[in-house]
Amino acid sequence: MRYELVIFDNDGVLVDSEPISNTLLAAYLTELGHPTSYEDSLRDYMGAAMHRVHDLVEERTGERLPADFDDVFHGRVFAAFERELEPVPGAVEVLEKLAADGIPYCVASSGSHQRIRVGHRKTGLDRWFDDERIFSSQDVGRGKPAPDLFLHAAERMGVPPEKCVVVEDSPLGVRAARAAGMDVYGFTAMTPAARLAGADRLFGEMGELLELLRN
Repeated sequence: MRYELVIFDNDGVLVDSEPISNTLLAAYLTELGHPTSYEDSLRDYMGAAMHRVHDLVEERTGERLPADFDDVFHGRVFAAFERELEPVPGAVEVLEKLAADGIPYCVASSGSHQRIRVGHRKTGLDRWFDDERIFSSQDVGRGKPAPDLFLHAAERMGVPPEKCVVVEDSPLGVRAARAAGMDVYGFTAMTPAARLAGADRLFGEMGELLELLRN
């Protein structure tokens, strides 16, 4: 394989969490007086760290979200994860193959460390991710679309950016990977291909990824 490190986004790439979290985010923002549809949430916040939600609401309305917004939202999300969360179809097989072949991989997510771990534990993906393979936007000053998170992950894993490939499903993530000087493969299972046009390659089923990585 021509890459020395595969960096996975988490939400929507490894765990099928985007429908759950964006449904809840849209509902909570609407509840607080900021009408938001599910489609709005996907467009504006998918792949972003929580500070983007605060920043955009304040920019658009002049109002700040409540101080406990993140805690309340994450409480709702984690409860829903326990009831509903599943791995993305094909993700288990991809991780099994990478691990069996000794190909380095990690996850670099806009979500918090707690969110990543809750999702991995519920879906059984925690068996493939020890602490040394988990990176969160909490670890850096700026989340996606800034390159900081991906550069941090590559540095900690000991691989130059140009030898890394990122697997992403959000426009913000694609922009971050490109800014980091990394190749990026866009996963179109939930995101229209046109919105991931900056990616080097596009694929719609996780099972396709292994073949793409070999060629």
